[in-house]
Amino acid sequence: MTTHPNIELHPDLAEMRTRFERVTTTPLAQAVEALALVTGLYIAASPWIAGFSGLSSLAITNLIAGLAYCLCMGGLGSAYERTHAMAWTAVAISAWTIVAPWVISGDVSTTRTVVSNVIAGGVGLVLALAMAGMAGRERTTRAG
Repeated sequence: MTTHPNIELHPDLAEMRTRFERVTTTPLAQAVEALALVTGLYIAASPWIAGFSGLSSLAITNLIAGLAYCLCMGGLGSAYERTHAMAWTAVAISAWTIVAPWVISGDVSTTRTVVSNVIAGGVGLVLALAMAGMAGRERTTRAG
């Protein structure tokens, strides 16, 4: 068994970095990341785009959730090997976006609030799950 004085030189780590680099340079991964950033920006701005900024608690929640979603999904292309777990955080943020109108406002009187959050949260959920699953898919295709 060979020991390496520096973990950065370990062959398994180098292979993992190469695999993650292959995953993130595909057009699909880049498209998912771009769509995720647009989705996060929409979630953040949706109270003013869809017109429910009168619900100040929900507006602030969407602003924070959208920006957090962008931060989670934004770094995936450049440092996927260190940040792919953040895609699972983006899954939670998306799920929160879906249920937030009922949890925050309680009595949701506007359909556009619910429709905006459910659609944006659903899209965000699909994109975050796609990004989280990309490493596993690469591992499966190489083994098969």
